[in-house]
Amino acid sequence: MSATNASGINSAKYRTLKRFLTLYGVMSVLILALIGTLYYQFQRAQMLSSHRLAMQLQSETYIPRVKQWLESGHNLATFPHDLAYKTALYGYDKDVLVGTIQNNTLDFNENIALDDHHIHLVLPLSPYGLGEYYLVFETYDDALWRTQFWIHAALFGSLLVLLLALVGFGLSRLLLRPMNEAITLLDDFIKDTTHELNTPVSAILTNLESLGDTDFPEAVQKKLKRIEIASRTISTLYDDLTYLILNHDLAIHNIELDLSALVCERIEYFRHRIEQKKIQLSLHIAENIVLTIDRTKATRLIDNLLSNAIKYNRMGGKITIMLDIDGLCIEDNGIGIPHDMIERVFERYTRADKSVGGFGIGLHIVAMIAVEYNLKITIESEEKKGTKICVEWKHAVNTL
Repeated sequence: MSATNASGINSAKYRTLKRFLTLYGVMSVLILALIGTLYYQFQRAQMLSSHRLAMQLQSETYIPRVKQWLESGHNLATFPHDLAYKTALYGYDKDVLVGTIQNNTLDFNENIALDDHHIHLVLPLSPYGLGEYYLVFETYDDALWRTQFWIHAALFGSLLVLLLALVGFGLSRLLLRPMNEAITLLDDFIKDTTHELNTPVSAILTNLESLGDTDFPEAVQKKLKRIEIASRTISTLYDDLTYLILNHDLAIHNIELDLSALVCERIEYFRHRIEQKKIQLSLHIAENIVLTIDRTKATRLIDNLLSNAIKYNRMGGKITIMLDIDGLCIEDNGIGIPHDMIERVFERYTRADKSVGGFGIGLHIVAMIAVEYNLKITIESEEKKGTKICVEWKHAVNTL
């Protein structure tokens, strides 16, 4: 599973923002659809109302002519035609008797209706004393009102979209403000903690190094080794915190770095921790693998992968380290990562197993460096079976 794309290293606030924007977007679409539907119905009703008024005015002069025709004997040949509209006379059974309209699908319960691009006005003639007849007027719908509707919908819809976008932007800022403030407080706490850690850790490591050549009893040497392991663990954490907080202020010096030598050096740095957990190492390190990268960043990347492989391994476990011209892979047979956490382990302050110490920043730093140098990270893990993390690159060379 790839973990170096943008979504792979998103923090919790971006997931929260994504969910909020999705919900807000759906609600905005529904609101726009509702407003558009209501406006469409209003335009349609307004158009029908205008035609009803015109047809009813026309009927005032036309109905007397129909009455005269009915009283003169119902001669179909002399049925009066209206110059403004098509007309037809329907009987009590709703079938057309005479006229220029041939439509048997009219809804006689509707006074005026739009049907297949035609507008029909139905006028019962019983109020005029002409029996159970229905007079129907018909005119063609030129659809100009629809064109006007789409023009207005595009104009006002764009303004509404812009307004909703501005409101959504403001709401998202309000939503994320408490989270941003919490992250800022945590960053400040880490910065202060880092500053306080530097002096005592440096003093402990310096004094341990000065005692390295002293011939102590075996029991004392074991205690000193435990102190050194703990001090190096704190030192590694200090380096991670420093890198995380000061990353943008650190000078970058990309050089042609011998990764083979650096990996071996970092293995020796963690040697006491590896021996403390009785972990078996399986090394497959090609010689003279050179990659153009900043040494500090390469060290942080390797240290965090090694540290996690040790930290989350079991007593007497195994770590396999493979380095070749294509990349670096570190595999352990430790506790593994839950399936639902694999997508999140590269996020800042995320820990797959909270029973093990740490701030949850190691793999986040690895992902940051990978993105910066266009490296590809893949992770394979299964609970209680182990984890394999590979960093692949395109521009490494073997100088042999």
